[in-house]
Amino acid sequence: MQAKKVSGTSDLLAQLNKIVSEGRNPETMDIDLLSTDAILRKINQEDAKVANAVAQEIPHIAQAVDAIVNRLQAGGRLVYIGAGTSGRLGILDAVECRPTFSVPDTLVIGIIAGGETAIQHAVEGAEDNKAQGAKDIQDIDFSEKDVLVGISASGRTPYVVGALEYAASLGADTISIACNPDSVVLNAARIPICPVVGPECLTGSTRMKSGTAQKLVLNMLSTASMIRLGKTYQNLMVDVNATNEKLKARAIRIVMQATDCSKDDASKALEDAHHNAKVAIMMILTDTSATEAETMLVNHHGFLRRAVEQQ
Repeated sequence: MQAKKVSGTSDLLAQLNKIVSEGRNPETMDIDLLSTDAILRKINQEDAKVANAVAQEIPHIAQAVDAIVNRLQAGGRLVYIGAGTSGRLGILDAVECRPTFSVPDTLVIGIIAGGETAIQHAVEGAEDNKAQGAKDIQDIDFSEKDVLVGISASGRTPYVVGALEYAASLGADTISIACNPDSVVLNAARIPICPVVGPECLTGSTRMKSGTAQKLVLNMLSTASMIRLGKTYQNLMVDVNATNEKLKARAIRIVMQATDCSKDDASKALEDAHHNAKVAIMMILTDTSATEAETMLVNHHGFLRRAVEQQ
């Protein structure tokens, strides 16, 4: 048993030695000797490389957005899966889609290795369980209608690989996000997204540049998909779900910005529209009732700009 464990550790060390994000960063070898200001400048200089690395992947990100839109339009779901920081970022993006775009809780789902406990605490061995990755998406009745996004900074996470392989076996669409080229997670998906951000400021701390790159990509995937699905008008998030005082105020402001109306007119329209900003905007721009505005939006599949332009 001990020999097997040592052998497994040696194999893992060999893998890590080949992973870009696990390498030592020559720009930060002296970081422990620097002043606070100098440390922060080093971190900022490294962070500045992330956006360009993501920009290089826009063709693949665009392909992924188109795949997501196609699946959601056909009644499927968008599911993120990952371990550790990657899993937490997927959950964050999924959860934030709900109030931002008023989508059902079940439309965009985030799954993390180790379950809810792992959101705040490390769960030993969870990321190494390939079979559990497949089981966790089985447990949400994942099907060929859905699209799975596997997230892994290293690109080697067995848990994510297991989920991607199972999803592909069903005929579902698969997307992967990893920060190391030619990794197993990238090869397990139909659409691989690989922003290569290089070694971290602190060796192996992939919550830093790799995590930032993953967050940027996830922002792009969900936001662009929701725009394509008609969840915006111009650059306004008109499908915002006004569930608290801040969001209610934001809804009033959005209606005012979209229509150039007064605060009182925006508030009255929102009240008549049951606090639905999109319906309120439609009412004001077309001088119609809430019922008429709702009907026009339904006829144009929720696309506010199309509905307005056809009047």
